[in-house]
Amino acid sequence: MNKKQKKWLKRILLALAIFFTVMALDELGVLAGIFGEPGALYASFTLYLIPYLIAGHDVPLKAWRNIRRGEAFDESFLMTVATIGAFAMIFFPDTEPHMAEGAAVMLFYQVGELFQSYAVGKSRKSIAAMMDIAPDYANIERDGSLTQVDPDEVQIGDIIVIKPGERVPIDGIVVDGASQLDTAALTGESVPRHVEEGAEVISGCINMTGVLRVRTTKLFGASTVSRILELVENASEKKAHTENFITRFARVYTPIVTFAALAIAIIPPLMGMGTWPDWILRGLTFLVVSCPCALVISVPLSFFGGIGGASKLGILVKGSNYLEALSEVDTVVFDKTGTLTSGTFNVVAIHAQDGVDPDYVLSMAAYAEAFSDHPIAVSIKEAYNGDIDQTRIAQAAEESGHGVAATIDGREVLVGNDKLMAAHDVSWNDCKITGTILHVAIDGSYAGHIVIADVVKDDAEQAISDLHAAGVERCIMLTGDRDEVAHAVAKQLGLDEYHAQLLPGDKVEQVERILETARGNLAFVGDGINDAPVLTRADVGIAMGAMGSDAAIEAADIVLMDDKPSNIARAIRVARKTMRIVHQNIVFAIGVKVLILALAAVGIANMWLAVFGDVGVAVIAILNAMRAMSVKRD
Repeated sequence: MNKKQKKWLKRILLALAIFFTVMALDELGVLAGIFGEPGALYASFTLYLIPYLIAGHDVPLKAWRNIRRGEAFDESFLMTVATIGAFAMIFFPDTEPHMAEGAAVMLFYQVGELFQSYAVGKSRKSIAAMMDIAPDYANIERDGSLTQVDPDEVQIGDIIVIKPGERVPIDGIVVDGASQLDTAALTGESVPRHVEEGAEVISGCINMTGVLRVRTTKLFGASTVSRILELVENASEKKAHTENFITRFARVYTPIVTFAALAIAIIPPLMGMGTWPDWILRGLTFLVVSCPCALVISVPLSFFGGIGGASKLGILVKGSNYLEALSEVDTVVFDKTGTLTSGTFNVVAIHAQDGVDPDYVLSMAAYAEAFSDHPIAVSIKEAYNGDIDQTRIAQAAEESGHGVAATIDGREVLVGNDKLMAAHDVSWNDCKITGTILHVAIDGSYAGHIVIADVVKDDAEQAISDLHAAGVERCIMLTGDRDEVAHAVAKQLGLDEYHAQLLPGDKVEQVERILETARGNLAFVGDGINDAPVLTRADVGIAMGAMGSDAAIEAADIVLMDDKPSNIARAIRVARKTMRIVHQNIVFAIGVKVLILALAAVGIANMWLAVFGDVGVAVIAILNAMRAMSVKRD
């Protein structure tokens, strides 16, 4: 508990102690013995007013402030009217006094509010843990000594020093040192990650063992930690349809039940159907029961708990609306490279034409891809393993989805797929080796091709199996790779279908087509910059966050911080569990309310049952909502 909650709890405990003391004095006849009749009645009125004001003085004040703002009909208003009305029954000498019930309603209402505050705080902890990843400073070496500066002051390319026990403040590449990084706050993964010279590090991780010198690759505002904090801060703004419905429902429901209570209190006695005190008490009881606390508290809390539970697994959900949409997913569409495969490519074969040196084919491809950061381009440059003299490159232009055209030493070089060769009227040879085939043509003549293989992620097969087990009907892969490569990956992973040799625009068209046949929602999972349009078009966009592109993370609705596709099934399970809890709370709260409202209207329910109908139902709904934050890492 925080300081405010502890102070709140002490106030309630003091009020409860006074309340039960007064009740004991009243029931044992002590007050009657001291003050006589009707003095005991006024004494109990005064004494019950003490715990009422200690525990609930802020509720009438809040109701008054809301009335002045034109927002009269809320739970504070209902509680204030009902409790003051219960105390006002003292002015009707023909009826039993109800000060005890009036004080009890306020006391237990405050108990419920405190419980709600604690529950929200607890579910916020896992998300607040994310907020703790924000670094306070960065170490920069100046004049032979380390200087602590604000992370915002660090520029791209600066060398920062990260000592053991410190957080990585900004994304970068290790230039000196080796260590273990604790990535649990970001990915939910408890196993430390080894990094050494040349390895990428992301902000928010904790350096555990050795000293690292890191060259920054981003400004602090664009680094991983800043993006995560922004996602977390904005998550509560995007509400689910169910959450919005409850908000609209409460706005309509509250004034209706207020006027219904007024009608119950006034109309029957005017028609001679009973005494005023009897019907006023029924109206007050009706008012207490009608308070929509259980709904307006438990439904948002359930979603908040679900988002908090997902964050424990390294799954960032940008809003409860996306959690609700994810629960209804029955089709999952994957990009291949970097999503189902590691995106780590290796050159496995070079097939040159007769009379052409394979090393020459590789060198021309490396020069043509010199300015590209695509994983395939990187693998070619790594395989070439030589220095690239960029002065030899006159121009280089990427032909979207096809490859690269470059001018090297005055010669026209084409490096790309079948479509690139066909577009430039170059004949090419097929290859029987499974992998990505890059054809190389020089001055319009075919020089040969390079075979590059990608590695399927360790948990990709399990991810597809888990999705099918979770009730997902179709798992589909979209890729720009060759059909043979796509077929081999789809067969290995157990995918339901695949579509190969797609341009970025083709992926959007395929998703549009799949959306027409999907019975539920469609989720698209990708990591590349060219996946952003598809992530936006899908019902739910899921991005691989740790190594994914900024554009993909920005466009996505859900981010997997550890890049593991197996977390998609976990996210769906969290979403479905959250929605089950939401629906349980709605049915339970409305069901109990309707039953007790009916009993109150006909005079069967008393004020004590009304207290249960309001506070009791709210507490039970809150306890149920708190289950949403409990997740299994399996």
